[in-house]
Parts: sequence; C-alpha cells; structure tokens
Amino acid sequence: MGSYVPNTPAEQQEMLKSIGYDSFDALFAHIPEAVLLKDGLTLDAGRSELEVLQTMEAMASKNKIYRQIFRGAGAYNHYIPSAVTSIVNKEEFVTAYTPYQAEISQGILQSIFEYQTMICQLTGMASANASVYDGASAAAEACAMCRERKRQVILVSETAHPDVISVIKTYAFGSDSPVVMIPSVNGVTDVEALKELLEETSACVYIQQPNYYGIIEDADAIAGLTHDAGAKLIMGCNPVALALLKTPAEYGADIAVGEGQPLGMSMAFGGPYLGFMATTEKMTRKLPGRIVGETVDSAGERAFVLTLQAREQHIRREKASSNICSNEALCALTASVYMAVMGPKGLTDVAKQCTSKAHYLQEGLSGAGLRLAYDKPFFHEFVTTSGAYSHMIVYALGDRGILGGLPISEHEILWCVTEMNSKAAMDEVIAIVKEVCGK
Repeated sequence: MGSYVPNTPAEQQEMLKSIGYDSFDALFAHIPEAVLLKDGLTLDAGRSELEVLQTMEAMASKNKIYRQIFRGAGAYNHYIPSAVTSIVNKEEFVTAYTPYQAEISQGILQSIFEYQTMICQLTGMASANASVYDGASAAAEACAMCRERKRQVILVSETAHPDVISVIKTYAFGSDSPVVMIPSVNGVTDVEALKELLEETSACVYIQQPNYYGIIEDADAIAGLTHDAGAKLIMGCNPVALALLKTPAEYGADIAVGEGQPLGMSMAFGGPYLGFMATTEKMTRKLPGRIVGETVDSAGERAFVLTLQAREQHIRREKASSNICSNEALCALTASVYMAVMGPKGLTDVAKQCTSKAHYLQEGLSGAGLRLAYDKPFFHEFVTTSGAYSHMIVYALGDRGILGGLPISEHEILWCVTEMNSKAAMDEVIAIVKEVCGK
C-alpha cells in the first residue's frame, strides 16, 4: 500500500522516526516470520487465469476444514437460512453506499430503520443507531457516551471478553480516561469489590451478559449498585441469548451493545462483523453514528429521514466525542433479514437449542472427566477443568475433524454449543475426551 500513499521516501522515514522506528520492517516486527511473504507470490509469469485459479485452489486445500465446531469465544457457528444469503447478495444491496443525500435514499434509510427497530425490540431499548464496526468498538463507544466532566473513570468487569477489554482500554487511552478492572470471583463479577470501587468519579460500569465464561451475571445487583453511585450501566449482550434472557432494559441497563455476528453472518475468518448499540430515550442524543426515523412525505405517504447524527465529527467537529461516521450497512441489513426470516419464534427456538445442547454436552463431559469449572447458570458456553492438559484434548479432537473448545489455561477449556451441533457429534466428543482422560 505504501506505493499509493502520496509522500516521498524521506517523508516516510520522518514519520517512522517520529513514532520510534527506523524502518517498515521494524514497524511490523511483531508479525511472525513464518507468515511473512518476503519474495512475492511464487507464480510463474504469464500464467493463464485458469492456471492461477487451479494453483490457488491447491494452496487453499491445505487449510483444515472442521466438520464440527465446539468453539465460540466471540464468534459463533450458527445456521444461516438460504433466504438470508440470497436476499442480501442482491446487487442493489451489495453495491449500495452511504446515503449522503439521505432523503432520496429511501431504500437504504428503510433498511436501517427496520434494523434499528429490531435491535430495539431485542434489547428493550428506546433507540438504536445504524450500527458500528464490531461488538468491541460498540462497547468502547458506549463508554465514551457515559463520560462527563466530573465522571471519567470507566469500570470494566474482568469477566468480559479479553478483546473487548483491550479495545475499551485503547479508546480510553486516547481520551485520557482511567480504566479500572472489577475483579472476578468464581467466574462472575465480584459485586462486593464493585461496591468498593464505585466513586463519585465513576462514569460507567461495563459487564457482559452472558460473560466470557458463558455464565449469567447477577446484573440486577450490579445495576442497582451502579445507579446508586450515579454511574451508567453498559451491558454487552449475545443477541441470540436475548431471545431467552431478560432484556438489558429489564435489567435497568442504560446502554446495550454487542456483536451482531450471530444474526446471520458467517464467522468469515473474523469479519466483517457488526456492532449494535441501543440506549434509553434519555441518552439517545449521545449515540454515535446515524439514527433513521419514520415520517410522512408531502403526499402523506410513509417516508424515512436521517433524524440524528449529532456526535459525528463532520457535524460538530470541535465537540465530537466519537470518530464513527460510517456503519456496517450490509452487515446490518443481513442481521435484519435474518431476524425477519427467523421471527421471534425461530430465534427463541435457536436459543433453546443452544442452551439445551450445551447442558447435554457439559453433563457428558463431566462423566468423561472434565468437571465444570464454575457451578453457575450458563447459556451456551461453559468452562471445564481437569487433570488432563487442555491442548491434548483439543489436538485429539482435531485429529478427528472436530474443533474443540478454546484452551484458556493449561487445564481449562471454554466450550460452546449451538444448534449446529447434533447429539451424535456431541456423543463423539464425549467418547474422544474419555479416551484422552483414560475413563
């Protein structure tokens, strides 16, 4: 990409020096040597399109494709109905762009409006924006929404996803906002510790529901403590779990955020994904990005307008507290189509399958020698612990074409089950684990 940047080699060296590097190689030194492409693609010159395609297909065949997946930790393997893929791949959706002349872009505005409406129904909140880049950036943007002149401290539970915590810290560093971690106890947020940490300078508390370990947090108690201290509660949510659990609004959360990937998007090697954000009526004007509203035109017909984009840097640049000016429009449309195709009953059925199958696998693994690390209510993820090394179990499953749970320590594994996992597949996992553990 460097050849497309309009600056001279001398200017590039000056920029590198200003950030503490003497070369581009030093700047990217954190990338493992094994994955660096040093000499370009080893393709002979003048090869035909067919020959290049066959070569690339041969290279791709080296990738390992798992027939069953029992890993989540932020990206989830759900079934995507064919109707969803067929609709969102229509040319008029794929090629649509940002509605700069908003009111003449009625199709785009309606698609955003429908998405916002469904997110509000899912979370119980009053308003939602047109989406942001991913769930982690949504969490960080939500923290920025809560900052006030005398309230700058952001409290984050240790039981949240590590990547989300990292992004919140990165955003907070840029705004010079302190981030204080709330300790965990037995896999959940330590409520007693939170009580001691909340002060007059606390801006917000961020928790995840279910948390990184799949456990259902005591969000009622956390919400009460947070509001008693005058701070705001941000709840990171799994959208599929919301079909069964209390909504963030019912818990008393001020902002609901989350990763929308489970709503019809494939895992796709990590993206593009979708960050959803919804909030109360009182905080609507602090939402970053666009908010589309419904009205009527001069003929009295239903129409859509760009109601609000108050926090974007091109609207109030000198006062902007967010840099978000684009949204994941096609991903948001995908989520809308998925929710419309599934309907409330379909989404509830998916959630029920996820949690019932997860509990079946957990009980089976317990009999195979992997005990539940935290004996608390969980949705569709759970942590097991045993004397056997976690990587030995994962390798044994991988040899049989199964992607096992995520090893989070030497003897702990974070498992995930969705509607995609059959009873036969779960029984196979249990049998393999028994072999490894000598049961």
